[in-house]
Amino acid sequence: MPIKYIPYYPNTVQGQAILDNISRTRRVLRYRDNGRVYERIQRGMPYYELELLEQVRNDKTDELFKEEENTSGFTNMLIRGECISACAYLKDNGIKVDLVYIDPPFASGADYAKKVYLRKNPKIAEAIAKAEEGLDFEELRAFEEKMYGDIWNKQDYLNWMHENLTAIKSVISETGSIYVHLDWHIGHYVKVLMDEVFGEDNFQREIIWDNASLSGFKTKALNWIKAHDTILYYILSDERVFNKQSQPHRKEYLERFEKTDENGRKFFDGRGEILYLDEVIKKGKTIGDVWYDIMSFQQIPTSEENVDYATQKPEALLERIIKASSDEGMIVADFFGGSGVAAKVAHDLKRKFILSDVGINSIQTTRDRLISAGAEFDIYDIQDGVSLFRNPVQTMDKMKSLIIGLKNEDSLNSFWEGALTDSKLGLVPVYIPNLLDHSTKVLDIPMINRIINEAIPDLTDGVKQVIVYYVDIENREEVEKFIDDYNLTGVKIELRDLKVILDDVVINDEVEYKIQQTKTGYEIEFISFVSDRLIQKIDAYNQKKTLNFSKNGLFNQNELENEHNGDDENGNGKNKKPFVPIEISDRGLDLIELISLDCSDSDGIWKSDTELKIDKNGFVILNGKKTKEFWNGKIASEIKPLRMKIRNIAGDESIILIN
Repeated sequence: MPIKYIPYYPNTVQGQAILDNISRTRRVLRYRDNGRVYERIQRGMPYYELELLEQVRNDKTDELFKEEENTSGFTNMLIRGECISACAYLKDNGIKVDLVYIDPPFASGADYAKKVYLRKNPKIAEAIAKAEEGLDFEELRAFEEKMYGDIWNKQDYLNWMHENLTAIKSVISETGSIYVHLDWHIGHYVKVLMDEVFGEDNFQREIIWDNASLSGFKTKALNWIKAHDTILYYILSDERVFNKQSQPHRKEYLERFEKTDENGRKFFDGRGEILYLDEVIKKGKTIGDVWYDIMSFQQIPTSEENVDYATQKPEALLERIIKASSDEGMIVADFFGGSGVAAKVAHDLKRKFILSDVGINSIQTTRDRLISAGAEFDIYDIQDGVSLFRNPVQTMDKMKSLIIGLKNEDSLNSFWEGALTDSKLGLVPVYIPNLLDHSTKVLDIPMINRIINEAIPDLTDGVKQVIVYYVDIENREEVEKFIDDYNLTGVKIELRDLKVILDDVVINDEVEYKIQQTKTGYEIEFISFVSDRLIQKIDAYNQKKTLNFSKNGLFNQNELENEHNGDDENGNGKNKKPFVPIEISDRGLDLIELISLDCSDSDGIWKSDTELKIDKNGFVILNGKKTKEFWNGKIASEIKPLRMKIRNIAGDESIILIN
């Protein structure tokens, strides 16, 4: 349950008009259920308890910047939770942000997966070094794991975006700006929403990011090449910060400066104005609203800043936005944090930052990235019942296995997740709220009314009972009274708390290790690591891939002969190699991504005194600093560690107390 609801708009004296929306017509964009959006906005943003998980401090941080942070009382934040809940926290604590950049789902209908790489077996690290073969010694082994599904119907997406944009507006300063990054799937609809929420007069520019032309991208499709994203730029007032940005002139333009004056300075007469080459180069070309000079990661996949995050954006893109619409010391916020690029660039440019995301992989990626950049920040978890596994998608995927007996039922429509079979009651349909959709989280009277008057009447005759799970319930007594008063269907409605089921999701991995004192401190050597979740995931992946290759006839004799010849059956040299199953080493240490030692306390807020991360190539990142050393299966500490956190390659973290 939310602790309370925080109003989106300023609290007003009774009878005083709220002028926020008086200058424009409400509900400019009409879509199904947008009336319920306004009901929720009138109720307020749900405020949940926040748990401080970790504090990251860096003694080497620029002293002047640290003094500015300390005097303001503000600490950079990573928040695991939904945008609307993060905004509720900021609003309740009087925190205003100066610049918002968000890169929300595009309603593209695509599933986004994380490529999960097995690390090199540390037991063969020495052999790799001796062989001097580097990465060719052992091929990178990887499988994909679903991060989130960008699968929305238009109405649900717009409802969700409207609430998020309204929440974000409530925490932007009067001199602030917002940039919303979208593409052709839904951008034109969101433009109308933003006109409604922020005001048509506050629309500044539609920025076109040409993210394909630099690579000479080609396609066989009989159509124009898709080559750009759209970024919508809005302000709250004319007092907003804006610093014009420039870029170098093109070579073709500079070649016009052929004439030389008596002082030897190159110039040319441009439209009646004498322009000198040195001044033109120094000033640069003022950047417009079409950005063609910033490459995407599809064009430069080998970039050093690439962190293998599906929707990662280049730092140059955020650098341009942050430099233009904020000054040093201002607060930059990203409520769909993804790879953490906005927070990282904000730190580099001496801005403060707030980042939130529902996915644990996003928070972990951002955390590690910021540690390498030398940033200081706190990590919070919003206790809203959604962030219970790596992300809401994977939590939803696990749901059916956690509810014993729940199965698909063809006779039920998509409203019901499935059904249980009871010896006395027969078929019992089960409703589970969609954790990806904020609007279904709170079970309120409008939702129960929909269940009574729409969902239950659609069921086949003979259903005697349904089960309705909830994450939060607005007021259980009022909801149950409404059911008693208005449920005339004859079907019993049983309410169940979903959090009771989800409490069983997280199970620690098993680790065997030994610790010993050395001349310089302490050393932990890892003997074995077992992750049942990853073993099951890899086994399922292997079975699926093997089955797919078998179905495609990749193991018949002709294919094997063609493989030997390097050609396919048409002699085109495109034969696919047979699938080689992923194998885990005997000790399982290749499933470990990060080890963090807390030498300060055995419980409470985590403080990482020493940490070691193994990148996908097997190289060690020690306390945020990259090395070219392979992991040897050990971690050292000057002080005796009291507890240890181990993160596996999929992002699951286990905490072990050290005796």
